[in-house]
Amino acid sequence: MRRYVTFIILGLGVFAVAAGLALRLYAYPQLAKIPHNVNEVSVGHGEGITALVYVPDGDTAMPEIRENLSLTSTTKVTGNLRAEEVTEDGDVTVWVEASEVVDDDDGLTVNGSLRSLCLDRYSGEAVMPCENQFYEDVAGERIVGERGTLQQPGLNFKFPFATEQRDYRWFDTSVKKALPIKYSGEEEIRGLPTYKFVQTVPPTLLEERDVPGSLVGQPDVPTVRAGLYYEATRTLWVEPTTGAVISGREDGKQELRADGESTAVFDGELALTDETVAANVEAAEENISSLWLMTVLPVILWIVGGVLIVASIVLLVMGGRGRHSSSAPASTKVTEPV
Repeated sequence: MRRYVTFIILGLGVFAVAAGLALRLYAYPQLAKIPHNVNEVSVGHGEGITALVYVPDGDTAMPEIRENLSLTSTTKVTGNLRAEEVTEDGDVTVWVEASEVVDDDDGLTVNGSLRSLCLDRYSGEAVMPCENQFYEDVAGERIVGERGTLQQPGLNFKFPFATEQRDYRWFDTSVKKALPIKYSGEEEIRGLPTYKFVQTVPPTLLEERDVPGSLVGQPDVPTVRAGLYYEATRTLWVEPTTGAVISGREDGKQELRADGESTAVFDGELALTDETVAANVEAAEENISSLWLMTVLPVILWIVGGVLIVASIVLLVMGGRGRHSSSAPASTKVTEPV
């Protein structure tokens, strides 16, 4: 009877190890994918900001630098389900991002952008070939990327599943490059453990443009050729299991430089609102619960399975020794003749 019990324990151990492997190697990769049908809105806010605003003036708009503004940014990310790169079980998806920053007082747009790119559904990085990649920083002036070239490389919307405590490369939409974003420790956001990452963009010339002389300290000159420089410090808090960005803030500055004069056309910080952060925490906690079965449970099954296998082997060895002892010949007593 004990022999049958031993083999049952051995079978349960092997089953537990196999089930853990199946969950980790097959089920987890199927679940740990960014969705095709994403539809998310995030809102940021900032106070005391300096910004260049175009004020309507009849049929035109006049540039005006305003200080101490209250600005709100709205970013909507949706999936392009009609893109040729998108298939139901495929490893690539296409996301589209539309963003706008407005002056809270009069609703005037400070800046806006639209972009699209192909993403690896596991790592979250931009991939090629991609027919559906473009960005549009000025309305009506769309810059389309070549199919075989990464137009917006690196991470763009999220970090990989199982984010590690190391540096990554995050795409900056202003300089149009993937720059290092450095791991900077662990912090809790609303009770949720996160990894903190910080990206520093040094002062960089974005472009040269003709601007009214009044914007660069030359009111008597109608037009001046000026360089537009940009710098920023970006901080992101990332939930490591899902790679989701939970909270974020960006302290940015843009200035026009001409003939030794410089004028800030944007200077301030925008941060995700408490409502957006709370929604991100709730969504991450739901996704963590789903992924738990594919990450923690396999480890538990491997441990339990290993213990059962070892126990069954011990029982088999002990059973073998017992049979060997019971089969030894009994000693006989020799009676000496009288």
